[in-house]
This record gives sequence, structure tokens and C-alpha cells, in this order.
Amino acid sequence: MKKTAQSPYLIHSISELHRLLGLPTPAHPLVSVIDLGQTMCFPEEVMKSYMYNFYSVCIKKDFRGKMKYGQHYYDFDHGVMTFFSPGQVLSTITEEDRSCVGWWLVFHPDYIRHSTLGQKLKTYGYFSYAVNEALHVSEREEVLITNLMQQIDQEYRSIIDGFSQDVIISHIELLLNYCNRFYNRQFITRKSASNDLLVKLETMLDDYFDGDKVQELGLPTVQYVSEQLAISPNYLSDMLRSLTGQNTQQHIHNKLIEKAQQILTTTSLSVSEIAYQLGFEYPQSFSKLFKNKMNISPLEFRQSFN
Repeated sequence: MKKTAQSPYLIHSISELHRLLGLPTPAHPLVSVIDLGQTMCFPEEVMKSYMYNFYSVCIKKDFRGKMKYGQHYYDFDHGVMTFFSPGQVLSTITEEDRSCVGWWLVFHPDYIRHSTLGQKLKTYGYFSYAVNEALHVSEREEVLITNLMQQIDQEYRSIIDGFSQDVIISHIELLLNYCNRFYNRQFITRKSASNDLLVKLETMLDDYFDGDKVQELGLPTVQYVSEQLAISPNYLSDMLRSLTGQNTQQHIHNKLIEKAQQILTTTSLSVSEIAYQLGFEYPQSFSKLFKNKMNISPLEFRQSFN
């Protein structure tokens, strides 16, 4: 008899999160700023697999343990930030002498729904990064982030008036914009690792189009490419954009056009045959993409070499 997989523990509300961490009831049901030094560890049955029903932004220091996202574990060290959106499955393994310092901001989608931040939150790609793609901040960046967290906490604990929510949301948006900047800096400071990944991407796409994968799977997707490189789709596209100005889909198209040019100039295959060979279901889609990229049709390109 097959063993039924245990469903992740869903932490429904910020009030429930406070209860699990041994904290008093939050001052507001839809937003909270938590001093990690004042928290207890999640119960053992929760840590095995859990997810939030709200957004999480956390800066951690001296966390003795590991977190797991998907199939990957991540060791935390000084000045590491993680970002989670509702529904992402996590698990945690901690040591008995666990110690953790830092700040944790949590907010429900309803809190920002009618604000400009609610409309642009999906543009912050790092909420879909994996744990092992966390943000490593410098000491200076860590001080800035900590100060912003404390400012939100101060406003959060002040007397609530008609401006409180707008002020807190403005602070959250400023915090997220700084994190955007710091992630872009991380792509640059880790350029060697990023370049290695770019080489792997090029090699993988070459093998894909030169081998049997196209006939088996069709055109490569961003999801497929990111899985092969063991990196999340958003992180891969953001990293490539910082290095080359183009996202993953554009890199796939560039490689596809490169292969099409090679076939057009070295064989007598028809445009339809080339389209099918490259994984297109409809030749018209191939011709349209080629013309958009090259400003001439596949046949015009071939004739320019005759």
C-alpha cells in the first residue's frame, strides 16, 4: 500500500503565525513586523512542510539550521534575505542550540490590494526565487534594511489613524525597491558564477536543437530550461537580463534563429521542413518569428546567400 504524502501545513493568518512563534496577538490582522530574537521555533510537525497564506520578507543572521525549498537546501549565514509569496512550500531543519537574529515582515495581499504596490507587486520577481537564490546583503545594505524594518515596526506600533496604512505601505514599497537594487548588485558581484550559468545555457540549447529533444518535446520552454539549470525561472531571466539585456525567452529565440540560419544556408530543406525540424507546429509561426528577428523572411535570407 502506498504511503500518502503529508500535505504542507498552511499557516492561514498572521495571527496564527504569531501563535506558532509564541508571540502576542498582532496589532493588525493583515500586517506584522517580527523581531526574530523574540520568537520560538515552529513546532516540529509544522517545520517538516509548511506554507504561508501571505507575503514574507525576512532578513536573518546567525540562523543555525537549514531551510528547504523544493528539492534544495540552503544554509543561512550573516545578512541573508528571503522572500516568499502565498502558497510556496517550505521546510526547516534547525539545531537544538538554535539562535536567530533579524527582522521579519509579513503582510496579507488584502492589506495592499487597493494600493499602487498591490498593482505592481508581481513585478518584484524575487518573490518567486528559490531559497538557494536568496539575497546576500553587505553590512551597509543590512543596516539600511534593518532600519527600514524598524521604521515600519515603529509606525505599526504607533496610534492608528487615517494615514497609518498609507505610510506603512510606502515603507514596504521602499524596502522592496531597495531589494530590487541589491539583487541587481548581486548579479554583478557574482558575475563569474553568472557567466558560468550563461555558458551552461548556451551549451544546453545547442545540445537541445542538435539532438532529439526538439522532436520529443517541441520548442524548449523557459520552465524546461530553468529546471535543467536547477534555477528558478524568474531568477534566471533576471540574471540574464542584468548580463545581456535579454531574458530567457529571448535567449531561446536567439538560439533558434541561429540554428535556422545554419539550416537555411547549408541545406535545401523547405521552410516548412525547417520549421518542423526546429519544433514548430505551424510553419507560419516560424516564419513570423524569423521575420521579427531578422527583418526578412526565411526565403529572402536564403536567397541573399545565393
